[in-house]
Amino acid sequence: MGEFVEEPIYAQLARVGKALANPARLRLLDLLDQRERTVEELSNEAGIALKNTSAQLQQLRAANMVTSRKDGTRVLYRLAAPEVSAFLGRFQSFAAERLSDLRDAVADHLGDPAVLEPVSADELDRRLNGSDVVVLDVRSAGEYAAGHLPGAVSVPMDELRDRLDELPRGAEIVAYCDGPYCVVSPDAVRLLKAHGLAAHTLDGGLTAWARSGRELVAG
Repeated sequence: MGEFVEEPIYAQLARVGKALANPARLRLLDLLDQRERTVEELSNEAGIALKNTSAQLQQLRAANMVTSRKDGTRVLYRLAAPEVSAFLGRFQSFAAERLSDLRDAVADHLGDPAVLEPVSADELDRRLNGSDVVVLDVRSAGEYAAGHLPGAVSVPMDELRDRLDELPRGAEIVAYCDGPYCVVSPDAVRLLKAHGLAAHTLDGGLTAWARSGRELVAG
């Protein structure tokens, strides 16, 4: 058998694999899938040193997965195209199907799905057309203003306990935060259930809603 000779086709395909073969880069992609951010914001939210964050972004840029724009003196990074978000969704789903360790890690991170009773974006969309559902955005007020689900009510997680009386007892509540691994809405659902309210998480959060092609409302 002859020695393997790297062909240009496979070398180029491997660039995408290389871009994904790093937990820090996957975390940055997850954050950018929610909204654009500066390198400083990414560094703070991901818990990655600023210099390392910048280096990882350059790797992602080299694979044409992220791009940037200037806003005055700031440089804002974002995913290069909606197709990148769609690909990340398929990648995450494929990995969860193939890797039981990933499913266990997600359950450990978010909590028991049987308790959270996640609702898909498709199912929520159907329920909005005819049933008594309250969609609860438990992110910060600033994140809500940047883009939220149509009809969603903003109750940031740090205010939720003090505002429980504002929520109707007879309604089903679907709470969401940013992406598929965000722990805020699971925490909100556990709090709501502990106070006798019917509550579910939105499976995949705001990211899943946007990936499905549905609109977000700003302001």
